[in-house]
This record gives sequence, C-alpha cells and structure tokens, in this order.
Amino acid sequence: MARFETLDTLPALNEQAAGVRVLVRGDLNVPMQDGIVTDSTRIERLAPTILELADRGCKVVVMSHFDRPKGKIVPEMSLKPLVEPLKAALGGRDVTFVDDCVGEASETTINAMPDGGIALLENLRFHAGEEGNEDAFIKALAALGDAFVNDAFSAAHRAHASTAGIANILPSAAGRSMQAELEALETALGDPDRPVLAVVGGAKVSTKLAVLTNLVAKVDRLVIGGAMANTFLYALGTDVGASLCENDMADTARAVMASADEAGCEVVLPRDVVIAEKFEAGAECETVPIAAVRADTMILDVGEGTAQALADSLADCKTVLWNGPMGAFEIRPFDRGTNIVAQAAAKLTAEGKLRSVAGGGDTVAALAAADALEDFSYVSTAGGAFLEWLEGKELPGVAALETSE
Repeated sequence: MARFETLDTLPALNEQAAGVRVLVRGDLNVPMQDGIVTDSTRIERLAPTILELADRGCKVVVMSHFDRPKGKIVPEMSLKPLVEPLKAALGGRDVTFVDDCVGEASETTINAMPDGGIALLENLRFHAGEEGNEDAFIKALAALGDAFVNDAFSAAHRAHASTAGIANILPSAAGRSMQAELEALETALGDPDRPVLAVVGGAKVSTKLAVLTNLVAKVDRLVIGGAMANTFLYALGTDVGASLCENDMADTARAVMASADEAGCEVVLPRDVVIAEKFEAGAECETVPIAAVRADTMILDVGEGTAQALADSLADCKTVLWNGPMGAFEIRPFDRGTNIVAQAAAKLTAEGKLRSVAGGGDTVAALAAADALEDFSYVSTAGGAFLEWLEGKELPGVAALETSE
C-alpha cells in the first residue's frame, strides 16, 4: 500500500497541535426523512476523528456535502439540521454552525473558536467550485485551516476541491475512519491471506463487469449470486425461465469465465435454486436443481444445497470479500441463501479463523438482516467509492493523500 500520513504521523497534528485549525472532510450525506436522520452510521464513524483532534486542542472544522444542490444555495439541503445529530455523536460537545464554507466571516468565526472547539461548515456543494475542483475555491477552503484530514472514504472517488484539491495545498492525513477503511481493503485484496473468496451479487452483469474483471485476477474463488448469476447460467446453456437475465451479456459472461480460467480463479455458480411464479411475500416457491427451472418461474435465491456448500467451503478460506446478496433478500424466504452464507462467514470471523470485508448498500442491508453485520471484520459504508475500489480504479481522494507534501 502506498504510504499516507495519519493522525499519528502528520507533524502538524503532533507538534504543538493546540490551536491548529484542522479541516476535516467527513461524509454527512446521510439519509433523512422529515428533517430526522434515519441512519447515523456515517456520523458515528466520523466522531472518533473529531474527538481525538479536539482533545489535542485543535480547532476542528468539519466540512461535507449534502445531496446535489448543483452550486446553488438550496435551504432544504443545508447542513444546519445535522448539528444536533453531530453533537449527539460527539457526546454532547458544542458544535458551532458556520453559515458558509468559505469567506472572511467564516474565517473570523473559526479563528475565534477556543482550542478544542468544533465547527460545522455549510454545504460545500452550495458552491460550484467544490465539484469543479476549482483553484479559487480550493484556496478559499484552505484559508480556513492549517492542516487537512480526509475521513470520507465514501467520497474518495470524487476529484472535488474538498477531497482532492485541498490536499495539494495543506499538510494532509487520513482520519481514523479513512485509515481503517484503507487498511481493511488492503488486507482483503491488496495483500490478503489466501485463499481469498469473493462473493459478488446484484441484478446485472453490466453494472458489475469491471468488478468481475478485476476480481478474477486477484481472488482464488469467485461466487456469483443474485440475478447476475442467471446471466452466467444462461451463458452456459441453462434455461432460466422467466428470471431476470441479461441475455445480451452472455458473451461477456463467457469472457469473464474464460479470464477466470486463465487466472486460476474458480467461478462458483448455483447448483440448485429457489423458484417461484411471483416475486411477492407469501408466494409459493420450491427448490429445484438448475436444470429443472420451468419456463413460467423465476429464480429468486440460491438453493439450500448451494448455500450450505458455500458456507462449508468458507472453512478452507482465509479471506472473504463480499459485495451483493445471494438472492432477493428483501422478501422472505428468498433471504435464506444469503443468511446461511453470511452467518457462516460471521461465525468463522468471530472465531478468528477468517478475515471478512464487505461493502455496498444492499450488502450492508443484507448482512444486517442476516444478523451477521457486527461480526464481520470490516463493513464499508461507502457506495460508489467501494465499487470503484473493487474495480481496481485509483480513487482521487486517496491518491491525493498519498502524494500530499
């Protein structure tokens, strides 16, 4: 892994840190309903970095985007309603809200804060210069701080002013959440203990093609689940009935399997499946071998035989990387395949026999529903950034930390 500074190593945060103004890039783009945060995970993961810096006497200036105001002030997208949830995550510490994220008034407010004070800037995306990564906006942001800490891996795939540009101006480091994420990803794919098994689910091959292409060259076994598996089964000549299937991606699926064969990666597909005529709660369903899928039925989950075989095979693995459910887990009983495999991975992880890293919105929800989330070694809250990392792409926010002077 390329080297980057952390809160432990950046000189600006360790040599007379009291009074140092630290711009902390978080991701407070959290789900809200009627002004209430419905999932505070990202806020909670940001809190340790803020508290550590504040306890060192730094003036902590938190910045984030929220939604897509497209460079205009949209009151409904203000970060002000997040002050109270942030205070709660910080154990009740005072948080000063700053009405803009740049400018003399903002700088005056920040400079007047006591050592150890915490401020939250207004939505970065109220300025077009944020997403445009414009020099003038980068310099205006940098004027508010003496050092920069990026703790928003979930925004690291964006080459924006507050994720990449500012790291070229201020001494920069990864926050605790960013550091944990990068270290977890390194153990999963950069330099993992082998054998490595990857579970990739989802609806479409077309949306995961780059992920599959990258993984077959890096893992020992690739388990393909979800509706995506239907396309691979179809490509092998299996009748998948009325199942969701990208018939036009059959050649691509065959190419992925050929690449896997060349790389020595075993591709694992379902050998039995759960079928039903309707995708709805309470629908009649049955488990059949893949060769017995009827024309009027659709595949909605892997069968118990497939799930149990996968669960048993985890005992021979050292690392598991998981992205996407095995079936249509949102409706029972089509969650059973995911539950069996996830619970087996969680159990082995809890016993210290397996390193398990997972990410992606549906993945997190599926693991939580399986009551397996807490025992995984690391679960990423990033969406697009996690997928782009799986694709093997360079993430601008990470690259900026690695090259920061």
